[in-house]
Amino acid sequence: MVTLIIYIVVGILLILGLVKLIDNYLPKKLRPVLSIVLTVLIVFLGYYNYKAIYGPVEFNKEKEKRFEKVIAKLQDIRKSQLAYNEITRTYAPSFDSLVRFIDTAQFTITQRRDTTYLDEEFKKIYKVDKYIDDYVIDTLDFVSVKDSLFDGTDRYKNMATIPYTDGEKFELKAGLLQVKNSKVPVFEVKADKKLILGDLDNDLLIQELQTVSVDGVNGRYIKVGSMNEVSSSGNWPTNYGKAD
Repeated sequence: MVTLIIYIVVGILLILGLVKLIDNYLPKKLRPVLSIVLTVLIVFLGYYNYKAIYGPVEFNKEKEKRFEKVIAKLQDIRKSQLAYNEITRTYAPSFDSLVRFIDTAQFTITQRRDTTYLDEEFKKIYKVDKYIDDYVIDTLDFVSVKDSLFDGTDRYKNMATIPYTDGEKFELKAGLLQVKNSKVPVFEVKADKKLILGDLDNDLLIQELQTVSVDGVNGRYIKVGSMNEVSSSGNWPTNYGKAD
């Protein structure tokens, strides 16, 4: 990018030098035509110089705006999947099943109480009172998952759709991962950056797909969760919001 800007600036300076030479040495009859041609070239190179400098700035501004919307949806999907897992001990395999779950499921509000009771068997044998420490779980109430996670709104019903696309859907996977001697539920939801930024500058999009940066979304996808490790984290930096 810097090299391109240098070439453009050098080109403009060369053209300005030619204009000066023409003004001094070219016959007057030919000066107007060549001056117009060179002026057009200067404007053309100036425009591309502007694009080289401000194009990435505008691209990044638009990219960050779009990524924020996409990540907000991924955060909604993650907390919905975590709620699904809390109640069912697995993850939803599709958005349809996840939405149905949110519509109908309830969290159980419980309270743990410490208690003691007399060990009757011990007393019968040894004729001595012995008390055992224990606890009791009381069910206090039930709370709708929808109200708890989404404050009664219905935005979860379209969380499958990727913002800034023509109705494209997030890719959702769920299953079991073998970890040592047990199988652990895992899920992954992702969106291709090409779908989100496809209408922007193609050269800058290609650069974005190759991003490796501590303050960027690395790789081709914006995603949360993983099918290869036990994780519900997102791959975005903290400047976009909590990644885990």
